[in-house]
Amino acid sequence: MRENTFGPIPGSTILGGISGRRAIVMAANIRIATVAQGIFRAAKDTDSAVFMELARSECDLNGGYTGFTPGTFSEKMHEAARAAEFDIWALHADHISIKTGSPLEIEGTKQLIDAQIAAGYTSFAIDASHLFNFEGKNVREELEKNIVATTDLAHHIKNRMNGKEFGLEVEVGEIGRKDGQGLILTKPEEAVAFIQALQENSVFPQVIAIANGSTHGHVYDEAGNIVEQLSIDIPQTQAVAKALRDNHLHVGIAQHGITGTPRDLINQHFPKGDIIKGNVGTFWQDVVFTTLKVYEPALYKEIRDWTLGKYLPLNPGKKEKQVFDGNCKMAIKEFFKQIYSVDEETEQAIRAMAYAESLVFFRAFSSYGTASLVRNAMKK
Repeated sequence: MRENTFGPIPGSTILGGISGRRAIVMAANIRIATVAQGIFRAAKDTDSAVFMELARSECDLNGGYTGFTPGTFSEKMHEAARAAEFDIWALHADHISIKTGSPLEIEGTKQLIDAQIAAGYTSFAIDASHLFNFEGKNVREELEKNIVATTDLAHHIKNRMNGKEFGLEVEVGEIGRKDGQGLILTKPEEAVAFIQALQENSVFPQVIAIANGSTHGHVYDEAGNIVEQLSIDIPQTQAVAKALRDNHLHVGIAQHGITGTPRDLINQHFPKGDIIKGNVGTFWQDVVFTTLKVYEPALYKEIRDWTLGKYLPLNPGKKEKQVFDGNCKMAIKEFFKQIYSVDEETEQAIRAMAYAESLVFFRAFSSYGTASLVRNAMKK
């Protein structure tokens, strides 16, 4: 029997435990840790499994742009889970990105993975989608560099985990990549060829991220105003999921870039069970900054002035609001001490906002009750 210390469990255990259920597990990118306790409380009250994650750009050996290393992020998430007394969650390394595939980059990535494992991470997302070969003569040639890098890193994780179970996510289409016709979408045959090649190499992910029309962060109109994200191609997503099923590959889809997608659309139209993991990132950052704007106006003004002073000259023609929204994440590390030194009243407001919004996400994802499904699966 597992001693309940409210530590993370393997991502594979969570995703396996909800198998066959029309539900999506929320994966929250916690750029500012203050929201974590509110999310965990909502997870407990709705009996919803959850992933807590940060990407390589957000959290690396030098602190990424959030100020967190794998070790300090892990400590914050453990602390929040214990405070909420919640047990069905995974600590996930999102977007372990490979941009060039060079030996130096691969070696540096393995050092990051080693630090994540030492910090108690229980799930990993290898993202070598940037290594797409546009000159390949067939799908396999186009994906070969991605396959090689993903295989190498997946085997490294398995060896370093030393027999412990872990979650594994892979990525076949770069999220948000565009060509002259717009966003490039993952074809069913690409997803199938990618997973088949990985399985031939003894790599067995539970989930695959695809390019299906989403983008990270906000979507803006020509005036620089935030608009709803309605670009996710649901039929294409269903076609990819069907192809994976028809080939008996037993891999679900991770939906990235959910911030801005109307939650009623998620609730009523997302193919839950095809999509089994849904990433929500920028949204939680917005919860913090929206609260600071009212509770800590002087700090918010400092953050805004710093962001616009640095990034407005780099974005000619863009409105101040768009520049701030798109770059305020870079201020998190710069103002790390101030953000984590706000008074208790401010922190309570942030936690309460995160709690309320999480309730809505968990309902939209149909994830109520998934934590008990996982607990029951663990007992068998």
